[in-house]
Order: sequence, then C-alpha cells, then structure tokens
Amino acid sequence: MQMGAEAGVAAVLCGVVVGLVLGLVGGGGSILAVPLMVYVVGVRDPHVAIGTSALAVAVNALVSLGGHARAGTVKWRCASIFGACGMAGALLGAELGKAVDGQRLLAAFALLMIVVGVLMLRGRRDLGNPGAACNRDNVGKVCACALGTGGLSGFFGIGGGFLIVPGLIACTGMPIRNAIGTSLFAVAVLGLTTALSYALTGLVDWPVAALFIAGG
Repeated sequence: MQMGAEAGVAAVLCGVVVGLVLGLVGGGGSILAVPLMVYVVGVRDPHVAIGTSALAVAVNALVSLGGHARAGTVKWRCASIFGACGMAGALLGAELGKAVDGQRLLAAFALLMIVVGVLMLRGRRDLGNPGAACNRDNVGKVCACALGTGGLSGFFGIGGGFLIVPGLIACTGMPIRNAIGTSLFAVAVLGLTTALSYALTGLVDWPVAALFIAGG
C-alpha cells in the first residue's frame, strides 16, 4: 500500500505493542497484529494484513526467544517437535485461508478473539513440573496439538502463542515460564511458514512489515 508518515508511525507503534506483549507472555501479541494492521495502520486487504503480520510476528518472536534462551527457560526438544509438526498444519492452514473471502476471514478472526478472551479469564493454580519434557509418553499429544495450532496459525496469520502456551502445559505439565520460552520458537517457525506461503502469492507488504518489525 502507499504509506504516508502517519501510517508509518502507526506501524512502528503497533509493532511496539505486539513485540511487548509477545515477549512478555509468549502469545497474545500475535493475535493483535492482524486487527492493528487493518484498523490502525490501514492495510485494506485482509489477506495482505495476515501475510504481513505473520512475518512481523515471527521475527519479533525470534528476538524474544534470545532472551528466554539466555535465561534457560526454553525446552529445545519440545520446541523442535512442536515446530516441526506445526509447519505442516501452518502450510495447509495458509492455503485454506487464502481461499476464503477476506471479510469472512476477519469475521471468523473476531470470533476466535472472543474465544481466546474467555479462555484467558480461566485461572491456573498448578505451578507445573520444572523437569517436564517431551518424551515417548506425550509426544503424540504434542504433535497433535502442534498440527491443530499450526493450522489455525496459518489460516489466521497468527503466531499461535496464545494456543501453544496452554497446549504445551496441558501436554507436558511444564511450568508456564518454560511454556512461554518454548512457545516463542514455535511461534517463529509457524509465522515464517505462513509468511512464506503468503509471500509466494504477493500477499506481504514489505515496507509495513519492516516498520512493524522495527517497532517490535
């Protein structure tokens, strides 16, 4: 899109919001990216907003991952398994998403945000097991969760961290701090997979993505 100075500033500020939330809780920032692209930055085509936000969120997740890696909160085996299985779901989801009318896609996205908001109101008292890991007993559940999350990630152009974090906790019993750190690797992989699919069909606005990434 042709971007003026106001839209450029808006893209940077929106990137700051997305990067802050994503780095803090490992999810949530990505689900804000698409509506911010459409309603604040002014990206008119919902499919372009999805492809662009997927790229920006993936890069922001990689940056946040560095801090968590240094803190030792990333369980790399789980991250690798989740990322590998999620890629297949993301590729399929992205192809399905591009075939759906943009306005209908936004309407479905709004419903997803409502569901996520309700789920986030639910408390969690279990602190988790710091020694939890992906193993032969739970790898099936982890892969199934990754495929489903990847599909939603590709379809809606979101990183999926808000689904990956509770999914990792439910499948492995790891503490939320580890789930957040581990999820960032998967968010980056799923986001890059989705962005690649959209970029191959010209549905990424590179200048907006660059500003979003700089802010993030």
